[in-house]
Amino acid sequence: MEHLLEICVDSLESALAAQAGGADRLELCGNLIIGGTSPSIALVRQVMDQVHIPVNVLLRPRFGDFCFTPAEQEATLWEIEQCRALGVNGVVLGALLPNGALDKEFLARCSAAAGGLHRTLHRAFDVCRDPFEALEDAVELGFDTILTSGQQAKAEQGIPLLTQLVQRADGRVNILAGSGVNPGNMEKLAAAGVRQFHFSAKKAVESPMTFRRQGVPMGLPVADEYLREYTDPALVRQAKDLLASL
Repeated sequence: MEHLLEICVDSLESALAAQAGGADRLELCGNLIIGGTSPSIALVRQVMDQVHIPVNVLLRPRFGDFCFTPAEQEATLWEIEQCRALGVNGVVLGALLPNGALDKEFLARCSAAAGGLHRTLHRAFDVCRDPFEALEDAVELGFDTILTSGQQAKAEQGIPLLTQLVQRADGRVNILAGSGVNPGNMEKLAAAGVRQFHFSAKKAVESPMTFRRQGVPMGLPVADEYLREYTDPALVRQAKDLLASL
């Protein structure tokens, strides 16, 4: 199986940079600084109008846990319909029950709504109660891919479980390694059997603002609101060239 490089982006600028760097696929998100949420439909439209590589769209209604209210579930189903209408390649979603198992009933509704779209189970998998149970549930639900760090903060730390997941999946579902993935650890992950890699390849760029009101945060107090993060096409190319050499 050939290696696949998926770049997660949360702006049109990053989407175009990832494409220029040679990404095989995009995961389009909003708010990567908090782990990613659903992008606006306007951003999805912009990216679909200007990007020619496959685009999978993250559908996550908010920051925090993955046990969603009925209203959040309905919003996600609506987003799937909108994404289908815009011609995306796939959707990236996940949901858990209070007991930590996959919410199979809701995810089955999502799968039905997605139709023939590629379906990735996102990192709700990494906080589920039993990764092997969830893997079998994902296969049963028809997911094409599981995005996972091996239930660790970073994928490199999760290599023991990633190795087992690749073996258990046995080609029935793709294992896409994400969280802390970079050209410095891709070879280790590949040695564990991983063939698909997910990272943001981001760099910080100074805001164009010259007037800066201090002490009035608009969101996360730990975040520098005068730094923006965009995909670095050179880092994408470095990763792509590395994977081609393996």
